[in-house]
Amino acid sequence: MRGGLWQLGQSITRRLANGGDKKAVARRCFATESELKKTVLYDFHVAHGGKMVPFAGWSMPIQYKDSIIDSTLNCRQNGSLFDVSHMCGLSLKGKDVVTFLEKLVIADVAALANGTGTLTVFTNEKGGAIDDSVITKVTDDHLYLVVNAGCRDKDLAHIEEHMKAFKAKGGDVSWHIHDERSLLALQGPLAAPVLQHLTKEDLSKLYFGEFRVLDINGSQCFLTRTGYTGEDGFEISVPSEHGVELAKALLEKSEGKIRLTGLGARDSLRLEAGLCLYGNDLEQHITPIEAGLTWAIGKRRRAEGGFLGADVILKQLADGPSIRRVGFISSGPPPRSHSEIQDEGGNNIGEVTSGGFSPCLKKNIAIGYVKSGLHKAGTKAKIIIRGKQNEGVVTKMPFVPTKYYKPS
Repeated sequence: MRGGLWQLGQSITRRLANGGDKKAVARRCFATESELKKTVLYDFHVAHGGKMVPFAGWSMPIQYKDSIIDSTLNCRQNGSLFDVSHMCGLSLKGKDVVTFLEKLVIADVAALANGTGTLTVFTNEKGGAIDDSVITKVTDDHLYLVVNAGCRDKDLAHIEEHMKAFKAKGGDVSWHIHDERSLLALQGPLAAPVLQHLTKEDLSKLYFGEFRVLDINGSQCFLTRTGYTGEDGFEISVPSEHGVELAKALLEKSEGKIRLTGLGARDSLRLEAGLCLYGNDLEQHITPIEAGLTWAIGKRRRAEGGFLGADVILKQLADGPSIRRVGFISSGPPPRSHSEIQDEGGNNIGEVTSGGFSPCLKKNIAIGYVKSGLHKAGTKAKIIIRGKQNEGVVTKMPFVPTKYYKPS
């Protein structure tokens, strides 16, 4: 979904508060309630005051009874529990699975130790991003990945098309889409101590980016120490029949400090962490180099290529891209997706792709693309909002320091 979820949340909150009905909200978001898919936690969300909105074909909570600002701050101070079951988890298996996936992504999958993962990008023939994904090497013949809900259909079609060609040449790979599972994201400083109550595994030995299959609250879960907030936390893939039960247990063990949190705060948290939102900050025409994801291209992959669009990407790596993703802090109203960026002389130099008010910093922040050479921190710019120029300055990301749990 394009545009800031934070702004969408504010708009929907005002509309509902002023007596607007939910069906009108659904129509405004280009879907009817009957068309939307529901996660197994749908009734749980509604019972807890979740304001449900259409998102990527699903009915999802944009927020609960507290404001998006309060939810954002509580995640940083205590913790949040998100239902992200709309996202698509899948397993790829077979003795040639690493060779297969490396044809489609920029990561050095072969170099991953078992039980570790990384952010990667699926690229097209022009080097643009089809989607970003967190992939995990469970074993040498089993990879687990999660793709974005809005990209599910095109991602699966892309993987399947290449899998058929790979298998036709004798390659050993198969897949399983985990529609029988739900996905919860537990984030914030209390995430680890609260989750520790529900598992015998010593979570202090599980670091950022690592993966385990283990028992949590009596059911076998896939646990990854990762997230989309910049905080320490976990994504928990749980059998769907145990999803509500696990959500209840996590909230109870936190004694009210970890709260159910919706897509609105999730967007402001990821924006503060300087993370890309596919459809805004990453698109089919944006390469990983332009997006500032050069670090995700493994050293061996830079030397060998072998993935779709490698010629374009490796040329950009050598010569530099013409545009670059940057962060901004700005005055005036919060910038929105597509706000024009100008230099101090009034010349167009780029465009905002995500923007909003930072609850933690109490100021406007944004992500956008500018011409190379104008991307350095401290560069002054003008951001055009409703036809008016507003002061902006290029700022290093993340805007709020990340707190990932890594070995000391």
